[in-house]
Amino acid sequence: MQKLTVRDADVTGKRVLLRVDFNVPIEDGKVKDDSRIRAAIPTIRHLLEQNASIIVMSHLGRPNGKVVESARLRPVAERLSGLLRFRIPVTGDALGIGTNDAIGRLKPGQMLMLENLRFHAAEEANGAEFAKALAAYGQVYVNDAFGT
Repeated sequence: MQKLTVRDADVTGKRVLLRVDFNVPIEDGKVKDDSRIRAAIPTIRHLLEQNASIIVMSHLGRPNGKVVESARLRPVAERLSGLLRFRIPVTGDALGIGTNDAIGRLKPGQMLMLENLRFHAAEEANGAEFAKALAAYGQVYVNDAFGT
């Protein structure tokens, strides 16, 4: 079987769901080890060069399907913003009307990050409806979440 990479996909001008592994240590609201974030940057840059709209998806910790303030992805987005040198907004939830609206406003060459997927119990349970709802956000899915 031939291994396909993001460079094999036609992502030009498309909405791309990018699954990353940004499960990083956070202390006092700051990322302590950004190696997993840095590992995703080549993929992100390639997608941006192709004028794709990027919807970043990740989890952080094990909040067991509940919203836990210390597991929010804002510090991760702030660190990624610093590395890329532009602001990356985080949605208030991975699903919902506000998220739909934010994605609808996303223009080619822009990106946003969905809030922690594990705030939904269906994420760890591999819920089909949850996956289907997320899949509706994009035209192309890229898995860059290969834990280190």
